Amino acid sequence: MKNQTGLWIDHRRAVVVKVSGGECHTTHIDANIDRDKDHATGAKPDASHEKHHGVAEDTRQRHFEGELGKYYDVVIESLGDAEDVLIFGPGEAKGELKARLEHAGHGARIAGVETTDKMSDAQIVAKVREHRES
Repeated sequence: MKNQTGLWIDHRRAVVVKVSGGECHTTHIDANIDRDKDHATGAKPDASHEKHHGVAEDTRQRHFEGELGKYYDVVIESLGDAEDVLIFGPGEAKGELKARLEHAGHGARIAGVETTDKMSDAQIVAKVREHRES
């Protein structure tokens, strides 16, 4: 029987579940990315900075995408040599991670990609076990 790995992911965190035989190991990975760092304080550009606001927004977006890439690399590293990975989650992160895996030549490792809502750790483990049995 194949080892099964499942990965619930969004832009804030990932939960990696590895099932082998009767044993299950869960790893949590936090993205530690604050996309709206400047917006969180409620700070708004004053009139003298408004013409540069678009530039600042582009810079923030590039920074966010760079940090997201680092996060995805850590997630991919946590998969180790998993042969059969089910990727699921609520937003765009699952598709972005899938594309990154495919670009790195690991597309054959992807068992499926599914949209799910937020899930507890127990629900994530149950979904991975259920996929393993199907």
